[in-house]
Amino acid sequence: MSEAPSLEGLLGAELACCASPYDSAAVRWLLGGELHPGGDALTRRLAHVAGVRPGWRVLDVASGRGPTARLLAAELGAEVTGVDQSPQSVVAARADADAAGLAQPVRFVQGSAGALPVTSGAFDAVVCECSLCLFPGKRQAIAEMRRALRPRGVVAIADVTAELDDLPASLRGAAARVACIGEALSRDGYRELLRDAGFELVAAESHDGALAALAERVEARLRVAGMLQPADGFAELIAEATDLAREARRAIVRGSLGYALFIARRP
Repeated sequence: MSEAPSLEGLLGAELACCASPYDSAAVRWLLGGELHPGGDALTRRLAHVAGVRPGWRVLDVASGRGPTARLLAAELGAEVTGVDQSPQSVVAARADADAAGLAQPVRFVQGSAGALPVTSGAFDAVVCECSLCLFPGKRQAIAEMRRALRPRGVVAIADVTAELDDLPASLRGAAARVACIGEALSRDGYRELLRDAGFELVAAESHDGALAALAERVEARLRVAGMLQPADGFAELIAEATDLAREARRAIVRGSLGYALFIARRP
């Protein structure tokens, strides 16, 4: 008799075969159409605080399938370059931009956040949404973002914040990485990261409610999945995932998990 699958094992296998967690079919189903807290509304807020204007050259780091890049081009008139390590995401992003009639102002290239394939000083702004927490080399990634910016250019980061010492063991491991928790920093940690890279912090905003709403939607999707008479072994997996989402919501209430925007300027 084969052993029932575990949530940790399933997500670990998904991550092993995908360049990005968001290439995982399981992760994309779980998150639905909103791949980061706050969705398009919070992307608009991030761009507004950063001051993105028509004609600005914007670099979208970890651009995934390109929703942020398309929004910035279509609504704000920016010229956007998206960089993502996943070849699958880059192909999909190009196709979606073409379909939306945005092939001219938006382009996508494959590359690593730790060695961005862009010219130094070429951009007015760099955006990075719900991805820096996943980078193992955060200092190198921030240094590369700074290199890509012109003098007085801005970096705009939206990400999960976590007080890791206050989190239970269940909010760690492969599942925690998919949930952008496992390697997230505290609010002070992000500020320090930016300061050490030579940035001047312009603004910081808490949006914990957006993370709580996403966790609530994930929990609801899992409850529905549990009602659909899943195959043997997967009922336990769904129950485990539901418990994880519930534990994440408790951590948000306690203040151990959150979501924040950080805008900083290159001198």
